[in-house]
Amino acid sequence: MTLVLYNTLNGKKEPFVPVETGRVLLYVCGPTVYDHSHIGHARAVIVFDVLVRHMESLGYDVTYIRNFTDVDDKIINRANEAGEEYLSLAQRFIDSFHEDMDALGNKRPTREPRATEFIELMIKDVEALVESGHAYTVEGDVYFDVGSYADYGKLSGRDLEDMQAGARVEVDERKKSPWDFALWKASKPGEPAWPSPWGNGRPGWHIECSTMSYNLLGSEFDIHGGGHDLVFPHHENEMAQSRALGRQFARSWMHNGFVRVDHEKMSKSLGNFFTVKEVLAKYPAEVIRLFLLSTHYRGPIDFSDEGLEETRRSLNRAYRALKKAADAGVDLALAQPGPVTEELRQKFVEAMNDDLNTSRALGHMFEAIKELNRLVSTNAESGQIAPWVAEIRSMGDTLGILSQNPDDWFALAPDAGDDGDGLTPDKIEAMIEARAEARKQKNWAEADRIRDELKAQGIVLEDAGGKTTWRVEA
Repeated sequence: MTLVLYNTLNGKKEPFVPVETGRVLLYVCGPTVYDHSHIGHARAVIVFDVLVRHMESLGYDVTYIRNFTDVDDKIINRANEAGEEYLSLAQRFIDSFHEDMDALGNKRPTREPRATEFIELMIKDVEALVESGHAYTVEGDVYFDVGSYADYGKLSGRDLEDMQAGARVEVDERKKSPWDFALWKASKPGEPAWPSPWGNGRPGWHIECSTMSYNLLGSEFDIHGGGHDLVFPHHENEMAQSRALGRQFARSWMHNGFVRVDHEKMSKSLGNFFTVKEVLAKYPAEVIRLFLLSTHYRGPIDFSDEGLEETRRSLNRAYRALKKAADAGVDLALAQPGPVTEELRQKFVEAMNDDLNTSRALGHMFEAIKELNRLVSTNAESGQIAPWVAEIRSMGDTLGILSQNPDDWFALAPDAGDDGDGLTPDKIEAMIEARAEARKQKNWAEADRIRDELKAQGIVLEDAGGKTTWRVEA
């Protein structure tokens, strides 16, 4: 089974071939820390956390770098408004980010560099770009000359001439092209600044990741990741300036889709976002995590209380199955997988190897839960039950869920242990209705997830004549 990942640069799935055998070099763009994280940020962190977990389960040694942008116009403006020193504000929101992402069960990256730690090295990279003719200076600012790099637009699939013909960008007469971007910004009164050959100033946003990734991972590394909104211009600009410096940069590019509210991207600028802290106050962390993994990472996902409640019920059923196994005498911590579960395990790994298809992988996990329920209900011996417990917990570990003791889980919601040992007809009909709505919205992954979840509980759906009926599996 070969790991295959979608490469934004080529627009297709490709077998993963690392720069160094047995090792993965991964760089993911982290947050600009001027506010609390919202659930859209959480999706990106969870997606790449699962990627790392899966790669480690395949035997790879993963070096995972995720940066913090700790100097930026938004940070400076917010700090000035609050009468706070900018690094103090940045640190406060770095701490908040860690609190949120730790609560959601994400492992910390290998390193989390901050932009301000690498400014001298950024200056050296900007100098090299000026010397090579790929950048020019104007009144203390330094701009990358997009016209000097022939492959500009390759990552995002944009044609520079077409972009210029329909451009709606702020005109700066000092620039050769409206698409030229700042590598170095001359300082303004009251802003933090560093000395440079062009005068006091600070780096532009795009140069940060190019410099940090090169100094921490080398001239060529395996994967550069981030949210889909970073493809253009941020990642396009990163690739252009890095390759202009003679660096191969990232072999492959991975981008997760948006979290949407009412079919619009969730963002702070639109004011339609929910912070991680707000959602954690209403739902357990594993519910949020499973909800965000229920749809393929490249597609959008619609945030809703209805979706989170359905996810909570799914986790309740999973934990209930584990509790029954424990009551039947299985030690959940010591259970080991065996040959009887190998075929299903292979299916799970194949789904994860197919561009991190967590939706399909979850279907296989619920197949295992269904078998566990069957074995417990037929009073099978603990030796027969244990391998299924171990397999379910192993799958859960890859996804970052089902890590709690069932008694601890149900202590969070005392009534959850009794809310559906058997699905009622009303609950089944409600799930069928939710599946129909998902299909209407062409959210095939969610529709498949609901079908697979019902199947795991012994309910078979039959679509015919535009209607869906159900029956108990024989």
